[in-house]
Amino acid sequence: QVQLVESGGGLVQAGGSLRLSCAASGITFSRYAMGWFRQAPGKEREFLAAIHWSGGNTYYADSVKGRFTISRDNAKNTVYLQMNSLSPEDTAVYYCAAALLRTDQALGVMTGGDEMNYWGKGTPVTVSS
Repeated sequence: QVQLVESGGGLVQAGGSLRLSCAASGITFSRYAMGWFRQAPGKEREFLAAIHWSGGNTYYADSVKGRFTISRDNAKNTVYLQMNSLSPEDTAVYYCAAALLRTDQALGVMTGGDEMNYWGKGTPVTVSS
């Protein structure tokens, strides 16, 4: 049974930082590209960041580039999202997802979410002003 379990969400003041984690089980983690998405109340799901199975390539949405950093530890089957300079606009439920990409697919194909094979249940992040 595949499980992606996010953690690290919570309440933080504007300008603060949080690090989200997503622990994977039931898959060969090192074969999957991983991504982070979020969904704010009343809004559509938004792609944030993706990382190649090797960790050697990353891809970010313009809205978070320079503030968020995605990383992974294949030995721990875990992907991380370091979030800095948070603002109330970052308030959302944050989801990690896994994608088994073909070798000819770039990380950018993950932005729509349709290429993702598995999803976590999300962790809420609230940024107070």
